[in-house]
Amino acid sequence: MSYTPLEQDAITLCQEMIRIPSVNFGDGKGNEREIADYVVAKLLEVGISSQIYESAPGRCNVVAKIEGSDTGRPGLVVHGHLDVVPANAPDWSVDPFCGEIRDGMIWGRGALDMKNMDAMMLAVFRQWARSGKKPPRNIVLVFFADEEAGSIFGSRWMVKEHPEVFASCSEAISEVGGFSVTVGNGSRLYLVEAAQKGIHWMKLTAHGRAGHGSMVNNENALTALSAAVAKIGTYVWPQRYTKTVKMFFTQLAKTTGKPYDEQDLRPLLSELGSTARMIGATLANSANPTMLQAGYKANVIPQSASAVIDGRFLPGFENELSQTIREIVGPDIDIEMMTRDIALEVDFEGDLVEAMCNALLLGDPEGIPVPYLMSGGTDNKALSELGIVGYGFSPLRLPPELDFMSLFHGVDERVPVDGLTFGVNVLENFLENC
Repeated sequence: MSYTPLEQDAITLCQEMIRIPSVNFGDGKGNEREIADYVVAKLLEVGISSQIYESAPGRCNVVAKIEGSDTGRPGLVVHGHLDVVPANAPDWSVDPFCGEIRDGMIWGRGALDMKNMDAMMLAVFRQWARSGKKPPRNIVLVFFADEEAGSIFGSRWMVKEHPEVFASCSEAISEVGGFSVTVGNGSRLYLVEAAQKGIHWMKLTAHGRAGHGSMVNNENALTALSAAVAKIGTYVWPQRYTKTVKMFFTQLAKTTGKPYDEQDLRPLLSELGSTARMIGATLANSANPTMLQAGYKANVIPQSASAVIDGRFLPGFENELSQTIREIVGPDIDIEMMTRDIALEVDFEGDLVEAMCNALLLGDPEGIPVPYLMSGGTDNKALSELGIVGYGFSPLRLPPELDFMSLFHGVDERVPVDGLTFGVNVLENFLENC
């Protein structure tokens, strides 16, 4: 199959970036130096200068500033992240860092999260640099470190230590938005991320009386902790619908001809196929036990036991999450906050949103752009601290049978080649009119 130079560059860049294993193991164990150098070199090939901001040894953020035709307008941050989560090679059908094309897909860790978007961003601005074309407004092109482990060495550090990089920028786009979901009647919705859940990771600790494992002990810390964790894990959270969720389900009902009941939106989830798992997680707060730690010997009752809970709260419902957890576990379990990050929700209107929707419709006239709330988070959280309004917009047209969401951090991560070529053309059109 023949591709335009823009499309071929996006394909090649995506493959080459996957082959650079920029794995983030968490706890500060990551290194983006090799892939940051790659990005710098690819920009320099076409005359775009960039700068590496190193937050710690090997933790590298890349920034390039591209002048627009109207420098008086507020700038747009176009950002991605360079790190990927680990991959256990024996579980995969291919080498996780092969970047090979098989069955019409580019395979490898980061193919979706998010070296596909990184490649699209590079491809568009490389082509424009070759032709002398300018975007309509100033662009701050950023490739962050450490997004997969809390952004401590990436966007958080950049916002704190180098806010001047983003001076005069008012809006941003990044990952996990603009992708297609084929609903029950065959219509294609394009989900643009306009809201994100917040994060509240907490450590629960129960204290008791240590003793011999053969004796009765009514102050067993592990027993108390287990009871609390089980209650959290089986708790049914009340449905809470934000404005973005209501907009999404209103459009879903209209598209499918199904009834819209604002008191209970869950029946509409069946129209979304595999995407229902992620969208279903945006209808309520959630708290999932993820780690347990207790004891050191089979015949010793431990004096304390701890568990980690991954809490996620909807915009406007953080207090409900914290208060409910306290009520569930009772007064005798200590709760320590480990990580907290804000929820986001922005208006799905204005010139930038119009440009995103128009670009999607140009690429797919039968598509239906719609805002959605994401169950995870992106680097837009950090940028929001500077007053920058961010959206998820990394466009992809996906085959109906592809379980898109399961591939994020999953085995055999891959992106359709024709989805990538669709995306880079949509992204270019958007950037021409942003």
